[in-house]
Amino acid sequence: MLAIGRILVGVLLLVLGRRLYWLFVAGVGFVYGLVLAPHFLPGYSEAVIVIAALALAIVGALVAVLATKVAVGLIGFAAGGGIAALALESLGFEGAGALALALYLVAGVIGAVLLILVFDGALIVLSSLAGATLIATTLERLLDMPPYGAAALAIVLAVIGVLIQAGLGRLEKSSR
Repeated sequence: MLAIGRILVGVLLLVLGRRLYWLFVAGVGFVYGLVLAPHFLPGYSEAVIVIAALALAIVGALVAVLATKVAVGLIGFAAGGGIAALALESLGFEGAGALALALYLVAGVIGAVLLILVFDGALIVLSSLAGATLIATTLERLLDMPPYGAAALAIVLAVIGVLIQAGLGRLEKSSR
């Protein structure tokens, strides 16, 4: 059940992250909820963890709608840092070491700056990367893939997501 939810959110982020900004924010909230809930709710069922993740997603979407400017920087930071954390985990670097924290912070700052300066383009790239990483890390666990295979899959999926979202953006502009 948890894997299906992760893949579904990953696909939605991959292809519709820019078009539905609030969905991107909710998706990042959902991913963080899936990562944090087991730590704050140890021993609870997957259903409780998914419900907690959904609650964080709803809060994130509400914040995005009500405070877009602030949310843009925060979500950029969260997405950049989250992508780095998932990538580090996929490559076997686990724990809260100083290097992992530094990479998380640097990736978070880069994500925030990108999202603020070039909102549409960065939103396409970050939502595609977030969706691709979520799908790849979920499939890595389900299919017992090697970490580098999951990283390669994430890159391919991210490129596909960027192309799809950029194409949808061009279609929207040409239909106006």
